[in-house]
Amino acid sequence: MTLIVTFIALFFLYSLVSDCVERSILTSPIIFTSAGIAVYLVAASLGINKGNQEIFLRMAELGLVLLLFTDASRTNLRVLQNIRALPARLLSTGMLLTLLLGMVAALVVFRQISIWEAGILAAILAPTDASLGQIIVNSPLVPMKVRQALNVEAGLNDDLSVPFLLFFIALAGPDSSGSGGLHQFILEQLGYGTAVGITIGLLGGWLLGLAHRNKTISESWSQMGIVALPLLCLVMSEVVGASMFIAAFVAGLAVQVGFKEAGKHSVEFTDEWGQILNLTIFFLFGMVVARNWQQFTALHVLYGILSLTIVRMLPVAIALIGTHLSRSTILFMGWFGPRGLASIVLAMVYLAHGANHPGESTIRLTAMVTVLLSIFAHGLSAQLGIRVYSADIAKLPPQAPERQLCEG
Repeated sequence: MTLIVTFIALFFLYSLVSDCVERSILTSPIIFTSAGIAVYLVAASLGINKGNQEIFLRMAELGLVLLLFTDASRTNLRVLQNIRALPARLLSTGMLLTLLLGMVAALVVFRQISIWEAGILAAILAPTDASLGQIIVNSPLVPMKVRQALNVEAGLNDDLSVPFLLFFIALAGPDSSGSGGLHQFILEQLGYGTAVGITIGLLGGWLLGLAHRNKTISESWSQMGIVALPLLCLVMSEVVGASMFIAAFVAGLAVQVGFKEAGKHSVEFTDEWGQILNLTIFFLFGMVVARNWQQFTALHVLYGILSLTIVRMLPVAIALIGTHLSRSTILFMGWFGPRGLASIVLAMVYLAHGANHPGESTIRLTAMVTVLLSIFAHGLSAQLGIRVYSADIAKLPPQAPERQLCEG
């Protein structure tokens, strides 16, 4: 109860100065993560016990289910139809190279983990976080299509990371040597998950669309109706043993068939109520960091630095070959790929499925350190990075691609 009261008080105090904070170099993830660390260090009696970890996991799962559904429901697939478009490059070549390079880096830094455990770590840290990059996405100083590319990438790469993560978890399991276990995993987690998502998405979308056409549903309840669908995916997936994350993402795509405005209403909910859930996870993440910081080693920090630099920036540079973008733009897009909420949630998902792996501790601590570094490094560098980048592209000639990108 004390922990809940502390968080609510912090949330209220933050609301009073939120405008001032948003105009400073600080971000809400920095503040709530720092507050979680401080609470744990100052009040040892609030240490996270097993029951708190279970609550954390449930909140993380709920957060990712809502995030995946929202991202999918507002996804305009026409943005990705042109494979030469910036988002398509980042989500295809960039994403696959990030996973591959992340695995190689893990095998080099941590000699004791298996190749599949390296894949797990790479998948956890592959997605970028739209909430940590919100300053970039909202800045008019950044060319519109650069902002759009980073926003679409952050919205979809967590969805793409989930199948890879589940696949690597299955291969790293004790029964991965037998094909039966892997085939059963693919059928239950991916196959059943897709079936649940299609059923709930199509049926729910059709009913919501029908209700809107007949004007039997109020505007406020449209949000509630949309939010009920990913929650149904969560419940039904547990019943049939499917992946709730695959189900939520597929449902978000399918719901658009019967209800075109699904994305609008899901975003309205997550922009308001979802913010509370997100900041709660960052607060609890800070407490977990404070509890585990003595286990952090130089190798964990080294991999975290590699993950945020070479593992992210080199694939982006390769993916953008042929776009004729300036070096400043490529560096800017490569650096601002923060790891945050999605990686926290994917790490919790892994702990729920693969805690018996020999490399569990390495994966858990490395993911923790990387996200912590990203929260502060990307948060504190955002405004300075925007100013420097804006000054650089202002010097480019009129025919430069960045000039065209500013036009939309």
